[in-house]
Amino acid sequence: MQFNALIDEANRQLTICNACRYCEGYCAVFPALERRIEIDGPDVLYLANLCHDCRACYYACPFTDPHEFAIDLPRTLSEVRRVTYARYSPVDVIRRLTTSGPKSLIVVPAVALAVLVAAVALTTGMSMLGLAHVGPGAFYEIVPWLLMVVPGTALALYVLVALAVGSIRFARASGGRLSEFLDRGALLTAGWEALTLRWLKGGDEGCHYPEYRTSTARTTLHTLVAGGFVAAFVSTVIAGLYQDVLGLLPPYALLSPPVVVGAVGGLAMVVGSAGLLVLKRRSDRRLTSEELVEFDVAFLITIGLTSLTGMLLLAFRDTAAMPLLLLVHLAILTTLYVTAPYGKFAHFVYRYAALVRNRIEESGLAERPRS
Repeated sequence: MQFNALIDEANRQLTICNACRYCEGYCAVFPALERRIEIDGPDVLYLANLCHDCRACYYACPFTDPHEFAIDLPRTLSEVRRVTYARYSPVDVIRRLTTSGPKSLIVVPAVALAVLVAAVALTTGMSMLGLAHVGPGAFYEIVPWLLMVVPGTALALYVLVALAVGSIRFARASGGRLSEFLDRGALLTAGWEALTLRWLKGGDEGCHYPEYRTSTARTTLHTLVAGGFVAAFVSTVIAGLYQDVLGLLPPYALLSPPVVVGAVGGLAMVVGSAGLLVLKRRSDRRLTSEELVEFDVAFLITIGLTSLTGMLLLAFRDTAAMPLLLLVHLAILTTLYVTAPYGKFAHFVYRYAALVRNRIEESGLAERPRS
């Protein structure tokens, strides 16, 4: 469905829901919807990204198919979110590649691995790949420090800039003023709602995912992935302090803080991503965009493989398998970085912006919604 046609269809369904107001207590979307007399394109973008896909509205709605209104907000809003991720992130060439869903899982890591192998051949030499490397600086005997740090820093900056550009574009397209998003109270409240997954539950008993019966499984697994990612980030920061401040080169002792925190985070992400993939497979496909499912699966596989290869690298770091595992881990990590601004990873940026906007509207700090 073309973008304008998709926005029109979402507008039609939201207008009917606004007239009905049967689902007003389920999530953040319907109170925000009720603040509007009329709905336009920017409202649709905002409300779609405010939706957490709890699916409570679908099972409560009296106007779903086969009713002539054919209301299916979860699917329609998920399609709008998919368009959001692809439409507002910069660098069109990378966007075209990384929005190909599962194909990106083959192309990006294959290219990254080929580049890494070529770089090793030109620096340390291919013979280093078949040997065990033990002790401080072992990783850098395979991939030199500059070759690991400089591209890694560049990729991290690229992700931050791309997500920032995407969030600014989305904020403008969804009808908000950038100055409105600087309210500290709204930023903190929205951050708390995001961290506690307040609106993911669809009520007090959990969301209707993967099926009609309510469950907290999705919330739990989502927390494992998000918490594991934070732990992995903290582990990286600690390792950076060890290396650049204390002068201690990796790999570090198994019971050292960066290894323990990183291992806990990696295990959480492996379990969480695997569990979410199972739920994704069991979920009702009528209620979501098939393209967004591909995005979700690609992201979950990528973050799961990143964590798994990191755990394997930790387990076999003192063996001859370490060099190849290191290159594979770096290739998968590169894939996560490159695809981050264009797929499901980016959803937290757009959803956070929508949560901030929602809080600003609730507190009366925003301009009166269009009527």
